[in-house]
Amino acid sequence: MSKHDFSREEFAERRAAVSRAMAERGLDWLILFHPVSIRWLTGSDAKSYQEFQCLLVPGSGPLTIMAREGERNELLDEALVDRIETFGGGENEDAILRFERLADELGLPTARCGMEVPAYYLHPHHYVRLCELLGSSLEAETTNLVPDLSLVKSPSEIAYIRRASAIADEAMSVFAAGLRPGRSELALAGNVYGALLARGSGLAASPINLVAGARSGYSHGAPTERLLAAGDYGSVEYGATWRRYTATIGRQFSLGPPTPRMRELYDIVRRACDACIAEIRDGAPATAPHEAAKWVIGAAGLEQGRVHTSGYGLAPGFPPTWGEPVHMIGGSDYVLRAGMVLSVEPPVFLGDERLGARIIDNVLVTRDGCELLSRTSRDLIVAA
Repeated sequence: MSKHDFSREEFAERRAAVSRAMAERGLDWLILFHPVSIRWLTGSDAKSYQEFQCLLVPGSGPLTIMAREGERNELLDEALVDRIETFGGGENEDAILRFERLADELGLPTARCGMEVPAYYLHPHHYVRLCELLGSSLEAETTNLVPDLSLVKSPSEIAYIRRASAIADEAMSVFAAGLRPGRSELALAGNVYGALLARGSGLAASPINLVAGARSGYSHGAPTERLLAAGDYGSVEYGATWRRYTATIGRQFSLGPPTPRMRELYDIVRRACDACIAEIRDGAPATAPHEAAKWVIGAAGLEQGRVHTSGYGLAPGFPPTWGEPVHMIGGSDYVLRAGMVLSVEPPVFLGDERLGARIIDNVLVTRDGCELLSRTSRDLIVAA
């Protein structure tokens, strides 16, 4: 990801949207920590989030990014910022003390500040010290301010997601062709990663999930050295990216004919996915698709196995996730809007039976419904 991936006009529109949101909340400054928020405003892919990184956004005026010294050269080339301040380098340096000097210089302690507090990327000790440093100037924790503004994707962003989805489809064909008894889960995962990278995908923010046999009841399981055997039933899920924009896909598979119970679980989940997709459209509450999928699973007597969201928004991902704040789940306050890109994945996982099923597809929300982005068959993959 880079400042060169979008026009200056698109970056300016994003900045203007943030400025309007700040004005509505009476804020002079935003302090952003989530790398997706920073990337959306600047194009930066820098990895200083591993230690400390923030973007200081005034209501109007120059953008200042603070990161470790090792990222300076990348930021100079790739980030659309006006000022770069760094800490560390060849020796350790307290990042918060460096932030304090920068904040004093910019006048943050006497301004009205909003601060992101993401689930990742901000150490609890750093958070406590920043709150003490900012004191009464910290008006609000604005964790979802920028993410919410970025939920509806621009035409350029949608084009990147379509490219990622096409790569994901191709990798699934490679996966299916490699399914046979005697191959390890890790070898199959290697096929997928090789196919993704060879076709231009970057590494997705979350690693591949691949389970089979007795592990097929795991909702998120990493591939192991276990060898596949005839009669195995399982699932695979992974993400493909294009310029960090993510498309996800998940399919069920069987090595040989599935048992009646395996087929039943697959069919129930397939119908739940269809019910979810049928409720997705501009203006629909995010709870509506979830309730539709939930009803299908509950009517089949499997509510106890429904242990996952029915779907969520897809972002340009940074480890460990590619998810956005909008979730299709009970209690969600979000309303779906045309231009959002969502995963659809209501599953069933039955630990006592050591079986599960999950089909994952991505949709683009439209005015009257949604568009399925994947072109891969959603049928159960049955390998001889």
